[in-house]
Amino acid sequence: MLKEAETINHPYWPRNLSIPNYVANDRSMSEILIFLFSVSGILLLATWSLTGRKVSGSRLSGWRRLALCWFTVCGFIHGVIEGWFSLYYTIIPEDQSFLSQLWKEYSKGDSRYAIADNFTVSMETVTACLWGPFSIWIVLAFLYNRPYRFVLQLIVSLGQLYGAVLYFFTEHRDGYIHSEYGHPIYFWFYFVFMNILWIVIPFILIVDSWCQLSTCQSIFDKAAPKGKSKRS
Repeated sequence: MLKEAETINHPYWPRNLSIPNYVANDRSMSEILIFLFSVSGILLLATWSLTGRKVSGSRLSGWRRLALCWFTVCGFIHGVIEGWFSLYYTIIPEDQSFLSQLWKEYSKGDSRYAIADNFTVSMETVTACLWGPFSIWIVLAFLYNRPYRFVLQLIVSLGQLYGAVLYFFTEHRDGYIHSEYGHPIYFWFYFVFMNILWIVIPFILIVDSWCQLSTCQSIFDKAAPKGKSKRS
């Protein structure tokens, strides 16, 4: 029993995970969370201020500005934080860089990140390479009133929703073994709350894109001369 206890050198679940190269964080949970939410807050305020100017002679609605704030934060989280994981997942358990420590802290809610699970590595790599840059592209597309802006919003939101559903469903099939089930911080805040945002908000934005694109198609159909245009 003592020998078994001595081999557990990490805080992750299931407790029998083997992570021989694990090095404990020297940054506290509060330091890491303050960094994450401070940077996100600064980006939110900056985007809210930037989107307050006129676009093509009119101002964006409050709802649209909030959506662009969301995509700015997504660009940061997907491109920087998840991008770090996709590049350095092999050394994160032993690395003491700040973003590696952030991932070691988050792994208390989902240890698949500490063991570089195939699904999380694949998902985060796609997310970092595609949805990070695309999120910033969406913000620019709305600021410059590009005609493809709602197409981009639909594509990214669908990708985010799909990834989040797979993220939860794969863990559900594993029986929620990669976290201390029911823990108020590690399970409910880290694992559930911080990820369910990528189900709720993308779903709302998918509906928004659907309505906007449907309205445009309806206007186009009504404007097209009857009997002279081919259906496409």
